[in-house]
Amino acid sequence: MTTTHQPPYPPPEPPRGFGPGNGDHGSDGGQGPGDSGPGPDSEGGGHGHSHGHSHSHGPAAPVSQHLRKVIAAILIPFGVAVVVGLAVLWPGGAPAHERTGVGFDRQTQQATVTKVESVSCKSVNASGDAPTGDTSTAEGSSAQQQADGTCKRATIRVDTGKDKGRTFTEIVQPDQSRQLNQDEKVVVAYEPSAPKDLQYSVTDVNRRLPMALLAGIFAIAVVVVGRLRGVMALVALAISFMILNFFILPAILQGSNPLLVAVVGASAIMLIALYLCHGLSARTSVAVLGTLISLLLIGVLGSQFIGWAALTGNTDDNTGLIHGLYPSIDMSGLLLAGVIIGSLGVLDDVTVTQTSAVWELHEANPSMGWRGLYRAGIRIGRDHIASVVNTLVLAYAGAALPLLLLFSIAQSSVGTVANSELVAEEIVRTLVGSIGLVASVPVTTALAALVVSADRPGTGTSAAAAGAGVTGTGPMPVADRPAPARGGKGRRRKH
Repeated sequence: MTTTHQPPYPPPEPPRGFGPGNGDHGSDGGQGPGDSGPGPDSEGGGHGHSHGHSHSHGPAAPVSQHLRKVIAAILIPFGVAVVVGLAVLWPGGAPAHERTGVGFDRQTQQATVTKVESVSCKSVNASGDAPTGDTSTAEGSSAQQQADGTCKRATIRVDTGKDKGRTFTEIVQPDQSRQLNQDEKVVVAYEPSAPKDLQYSVTDVNRRLPMALLAGIFAIAVVVVGRLRGVMALVALAISFMILNFFILPAILQGSNPLLVAVVGASAIMLIALYLCHGLSARTSVAVLGTLISLLLIGVLGSQFIGWAALTGNTDDNTGLIHGLYPSIDMSGLLLAGVIIGSLGVLDDVTVTQTSAVWELHEANPSMGWRGLYRAGIRIGRDHIASVVNTLVLAYAGAALPLLLLFSIAQSSVGTVANSELVAEEIVRTLVGSIGLVASVPVTTALAALVVSADRPGTGTSAAAAGAGVTGTGPMPVADRPAPARGGKGRRRKH
């Protein structure tokens, strides 16, 4: 009759992260070492385990106190170094300069198109003579249309600035890409040194309303789907923009080393964004370490290949204007800083995903060692690598489509296109960032597997029995099985 009271095999050992001996979760509603055992709702058999496990929403594997100290010993000095770097490099503001009136370096005001009327292009032609020359060319054809076509005379009212209420007229040619319409909001440039009737000119359309509406839709979608995590992500995004606008850009304009500024600024963004969105935990700390190692690799590779390929970073009108206004800025260093900052956003995604995957794998099979966790995690990472690399290449191709189309029209070979500095710069930027992303997968997966598998909260049946206040030998009593979460609903555990 003894078989009716004692099963032929002992009950399974509770997964790590549940049950006695796990002081990591005691304060969060789990069964901590101070609990006296299962509550009155616990029953024998598998029901207690099934109920307690099904309501656990967070990874069950905690991190031992020793590992927390090791992680803190690495990240706390790093965080202090970032704060010191911010304090030392913090700029007093972008240095002032005389406006050139070129490109973006112009005084602008808001304005409204109050009236649009059609007029003969010939009647508003200053010379009054028809164009001559070869009309088969683009310039000749455009000149012919301006002479024979119907133009628009737009009256524009200035809405802001010291000349608020002042009106001026502008002629819109029929082949112009931007046509003005009545009541349309526009942006006008102001040149005080020009003759009074030529001081204002339309430079762009005012897009503030549609852009603000789109940003609002984005924020609502993030909050509705992400809830509290979505709110935290928006806060982190706002802080990232503040660091970019109030630290990184002014510090570079002030003459600080662009690479050093980018490293400090990107590190600050990384720490704030990851811990704010994912919580102060060992899992987030592993993602931070993986991101940091990958950024260092990107910095080293970028520095080597930008120098080897003799990339100056001065390839278009905007960079030329920056170099003209601030000759002391290291443009190649600015290019490397852009590579580091541009890679950070995708790196965060990869490292957090890999760390979470390893933690979830450990929850599903707590007996899996670090090698098994690494192999399973790296299989997930390979899929991530394939999709991310393809995304980066297509993102660049989409952004540079007009440029690539020009090369196609010129019938340039692939080698000629790739050798031009304008394209070579983007190739180096994309490939260096992609190498860092690829490297972040095995690095972060290995770190996460080592950290999560090194935890040993209990020493077996005797430790569990001692934690539950049970002494003696024999099969593990029912009291040592995982208890259901209090109140029938588990809370997210901190790890």
